[in-house]
Amino acid sequence: MKRKFDKSGLEVSALGLGCWAIGGPFWAGDTPLGWGEVDDAESIRAIHRGLDLGVTFFDTANVYGAGHSERVLARALAGRRDQVVIATKFNALFDEETRQVTGGDASPAGIRQACEGSLRRLGTDYIDIYLFHDNGFSPEKAQPVRDALEALVREGKIRTYGWSTDFPKSAEFFAQGQHCAAIEVELNVLDDNPAVLAICESYNLAAINRGPLAMGLLTGKYAAGTGVSIDDVRGQKSPEWMKYFKDGRPNPEFLRKIAAVREILASNGRTLAQGALAWLWARSENNIPIPGFRTVKQVEENAKAMEFGPLTQAQVEEINTLIRG
Repeated sequence: MKRKFDKSGLEVSALGLGCWAIGGPFWAGDTPLGWGEVDDAESIRAIHRGLDLGVTFFDTANVYGAGHSERVLARALAGRRDQVVIATKFNALFDEETRQVTGGDASPAGIRQACEGSLRRLGTDYIDIYLFHDNGFSPEKAQPVRDALEALVREGKIRTYGWSTDFPKSAEFFAQGQHCAAIEVELNVLDDNPAVLAICESYNLAAINRGPLAMGLLTGKYAAGTGVSIDDVRGQKSPEWMKYFKDGRPNPEFLRKIAAVREILASNGRTLAQGALAWLWARSENNIPIPGFRTVKQVEENAKAMEFGPLTQAQVEEINTLIRG
């Protein structure tokens, strides 16, 4: 299964790998923003396994692990850079030594500095897709951001750009940029965003789906009482925007939705996670889910979803009825 970024000509696998978790721990004050401790050697093995299984798209951010995710990805892709498409993100300021997030900088100078930092950590001389990593930034103030990205395209530092945002006005403003190729939007079977997805379809942009497995809920591993570690972004000190987990436990609202559609998603030999990815492909041909991973096994399960392909439209309609009435 392949997907094409129509405005840029980039072609990628229909499934990407999200590299947030492999960055390891990082914080804003005492609030964890990572997914706990990781094994870099296992992360690299998992990326190599993804490549073997046909995955050619990798999504990271400069802030994941305060630069560590980009560095691990660079090690894994050494000698294979020309075989893959890399998306990374900018805006956060952080200290690589303490792994503390210290602020944000969306100024043209800040964007340029962040780009140079990511190029260095990724061990590459160009970034395929450079994503603005500030969901709630006002689109009325975003013209200088878009202009700075167009300048980086002209200089060959980046090939295309986009915005990681869940807001239609923001998505549409960037969509009008000459070299905008993608919008990264939180999207999964439990939590649709038809307004942003419609913009992606209208402008022929890739809709990169973050949270395609609802931060783990759609793997089936989490029951009502299941907890996560204290250094996990989903834990008890989770940030305000965390909705899939509350006080370190799965949000009952989303568990009820999963129960309603589990049988359909897990039909025809799929696992629950594979069915959730299949729903995204059926939802729109623009969708490119980027499930996170920390192990080879997780990558193998998610990549196998490409062998099954999308759900049928009848299944999508049945799921929509069950979840949204």
